[in-house]
Amino acid sequence: MDLDLDGNSALVTASSSGLGFASAQALAAEGANVMLCGRDEKRLEAARDEIAETATGEVRAQQADLTAPADVSRLVNETVDAFGGLDHLVTSAGGPPSTTFLETDERDWYQAYDQLVMSVVWTIEEAHTHLLESDYGSITCITSRTVREVADGLLLSNSVRRSVIGLVKTVSREFAPEIRVNAVLPGTIETPRIEELIEANIERGVYDDYEEGLTALASEIPMDRIGEPRELGDIVAVLSSPRASFVNGVAVPIDGGLLRS
Repeated sequence: MDLDLDGNSALVTASSSGLGFASAQALAAEGANVMLCGRDEKRLEAARDEIAETATGEVRAQQADLTAPADVSRLVNETVDAFGGLDHLVTSAGGPPSTTFLETDERDWYQAYDQLVMSVVWTIEEAHTHLLESDYGSITCITSRTVREVADGLLLSNSVRRSVIGLVKTVSREFAPEIRVNAVLPGTIETPRIEELIEANIERGVYDDYEEGLTALASEIPMDRIGEPRELGDIVAVLSSPRASFVNGVAVPIDGGLLRS
């Protein structure tokens, strides 16, 4: 199915790896011009080059720290200057450290809030005016299934990410009908983040090795496997596209049926 994204412009944050990368790759393959961003310049350039191999649109990259408002402002302006406007915003952020309540101090809480919530707020603030000028304005926020069911060892993600869902539900009503706003809730998908979480649980003695951790995670999923990043990226592309023009204010689980409600 043609998603009618040819010539559209998209900004995908935290897109040098993981689910942000997969979303940018899917949008670029559908013909959108895509701006990537990340903090590590070498990894960002490598991501741009890899996506460009299958892209039918233009792919650019801008180094940015999403917890720095000045960087976010520059990122949005660079995107608009490069592509002549902005049609689609996809927000993503790396996960905070795996931790428990007693292991977490006050600074960790503030850092997680800036990383997971304020980065989204600042990006939407900067992008809003440009998205209003588009005929196809959309925002898709990548969060986590932990906004509905907590995961052991993910205190900060369990607690802080829920604010993004409240934000999505609120602005989806405030911005409609000019801009649609939705979220996706990834479950267990094979990204560097999952590798990090398994390794953390190995250190805690939960698993003996990586394969045991991977098998344990897959055993909980009705589809009997963990997901692939592009399976989420493709849904992000659909939600961004005019094909989803009547989809607004939803939070779509992409978890193989793991969520029970």
